[in-house]
This record gives sequence, C-alpha cells and structure tokens, in this order.
Amino acid sequence: MQLQVAKTITKERFLNIRCQTERICESLQPEDVSAQPAEFVSPPKWHLAHTTWFFEQFVLSSHKQNYKVFHKDFSYFFNSYYNTVGNRVVRANRGTMTRPTLHEVLEYRGYVNKKMAEFLDEIIEPKVYETIEIGLQHEQQHQELLIYDIKYIFGIQPTFPVLDYTIDLKKEDTQQDFVSIPEGVYNIGHQNMDFCWDNELGSHKVYLHQYEISNRLVTNAEYLQFMESGGYTDFNLWHADGWDFIQKHNIKAPLYWYQDEGKWKQYTLQGLKQLDKALPVSHISLYEAFAFAQWNGMRLPTEQEWEVASSYINYGQLWEWTNSAYLPYPNFHKPDGALGEYNGKFMINQMVLRGGSIASPANHVRHTYRNFFQPEMRWLFSGIRLVK
Repeated sequence: MQLQVAKTITKERFLNIRCQTERICESLQPEDVSAQPAEFVSPPKWHLAHTTWFFEQFVLSSHKQNYKVFHKDFSYFFNSYYNTVGNRVVRANRGTMTRPTLHEVLEYRGYVNKKMAEFLDEIIEPKVYETIEIGLQHEQQHQELLIYDIKYIFGIQPTFPVLDYTIDLKKEDTQQDFVSIPEGVYNIGHQNMDFCWDNELGSHKVYLHQYEISNRLVTNAEYLQFMESGGYTDFNLWHADGWDFIQKHNIKAPLYWYQDEGKWKQYTLQGLKQLDKALPVSHISLYEAFAFAQWNGMRLPTEQEWEVASSYINYGQLWEWTNSAYLPYPNFHKPDGALGEYNGKFMINQMVLRGGSIASPANHVRHTYRNFFQPEMRWLFSGIRLVK
C-alpha cells in the first residue's frame, strides 16, 4: 500500500472523524439503535462499537504499552468478519444484543478515543500509522453504511421518521448527451501516492472498444416510464436470477417507493415526500439496473469503461452499478494477517459499483474506488448510468 500518512494523522483529524460517526446518530432514540430489521442491516449501536473495536484490536492492543482492554467480551461482540481474530456474534444476531447498552458503547468509544489520543502523542512506527489510516478510512465507510442502515430502519416504519442529518440528491436536469470514448489501450487502477484500498492496486492496461456513455444518471421520470410500460412483468428484460428475485419478493418498484391514491411517493431521510421525477432514480439493484438498460436498448458500463470515462462525467450522487464482477486486478496482493481479510476474500458473487454517493465521505469519492455488493442489494445509495 503506497502511503505517506504520518503527517496526515493528527489527534484533531482522528477525533473529528470519530465525532462525525456520533453526529450521524445524534437524533436517534435508544429504541432505534439496536434494531436489525434485515440480516444485511447492522444496528447503529453495533456500528458505534465495531469501529471502536477496530482501533482497540489493531492499534492499541497490539502497539500501546500496558494497554488494558475496555471489556474482555467486546471483541466477541463487535468483531465483524475477521476469522484471524477469533469467534464473533453471527451477523444475523447483532440485533438481539440489547446489552451492552448504548451508554456502555458510548463509554467504550470515549475510553478508546482517550487512549488513542495519548498514543498519537507517542513515537509511532510508520507501519502503525498505516494501520491507523486504514482504521480511519474504515470508520468513514461505516459512516456511509450507518446512513444506509438508519434509512432502512426508518423507511419500513409506518411513521416514516426523520433523521436530523441532511443529505439530499440533486436534480439530474442536464440535457442527456452521450460522451464518445475511442477504442484503445488505457491504464486502470490507482497510480498515485494518496490512500487507496488494496483492491484498487495492480495498475494495469486494458483494451476497450469504442463506446458512448451517458453524461448523467437515469431519472425517476425515466424509470417510471419503464415501470408503466410493464418493465417488471416482462421476463425478457431480466437476468434469470433477477427475474426469480423480483418474483419471490414481489418487487414492482424501487426500494422506498410507495403508492398513495394512485400517486408515487418516496421515503427520504426527511420523511415521505411526493416523488420528484427530476431526481436520479435510487436504491436500485443490479438486476433492476440491467433490466432498465435492456428496455432502453442499451447496457451498463464495465468498471473499466466507467473509470476511463470518469473525467468526462459528473459523478458522486449515487454509486453506479457496472456490469463487472468483483475480481482481483492483475498482480493483486493480499496483505498478511487479519487486515488481509478486508477485501480479497469477498472477490466472488459480487458486482462492482463506481462513483461514490451523497452519503460518502468526500475523500472516498475517487475514480479508482471499487465498491462492491451482491446484485440483489437495494438499500445502498445506488443508481444507473447507461452506455450505448
């Protein structure tokens, strides 16, 4: 990992990032923080504790002299998927943990913040700075996941609660045009000394045929036309897996769309609102994105096409599905130890998204960032960009 991070890791930056996580949760009630309405959702309380455990496990316990862990069982409670570290609570059972309480979890955060602030005053080996940087980037990833999860917890409730944390999509009111990218050989992957994840490394060349990519995302109005034309009832438009998925779950519209007296409404973190047709369609699965593209006589970009075109398009509103499986780049190297489990072991049965979203921290929006989810996932902030 190509890093020059020592000068960027200060107590101020560390504590600002840590406080931002709590800011997102500030208006939640105790009843909200343990809810887990679906297996892919993690309770907000778990996020608050897990991001704290990361620093305790990989920094303080390993590198701070005479460090005493806050609670001997917290590693079992709040480990996510690190088999190297030991046993953990099954993901589907995170919402069963009413204890530790929110108060105890916030005490835990305060304790680890204090010890980390002390540690940052010490002389630290360069390799440890890299681990701290990974911890900060990891916490920012969880800030985005927190917003997904809170929206899902709120968005399936009959009262449609409001979160006191404002993020808003902007209208895609640019006239649609298609940017032509000539065929040729292009460089792909992270190529400078700024932070990146290991899955962005392995800079390599790819050959691309000529293609044209839309200068904007698909809008609610355009997606509504797809729905009204029978898009959800025409099996010819869908992958077999996608068709089975929408039939099994009776899916007929994007997540958070609700019909009221014949009119569509959409749940946002500011409550249930009339559908704004000029906004980009969001909370779309890969299956839905693919079917919409088929209906239009177009397709989704590959992640390589997206990256090459990124300097010609505006991105960062929604993560954009690509038609690329999540696989290692040439010369990908998985780091040794527990942190080697971070990305590499998930390179199967998932698809790549590019571009960032309104829920992403600003430094996570870059043209080489490879996000990845299973093709049926809809609770993330995802959208569609077309290629022809």
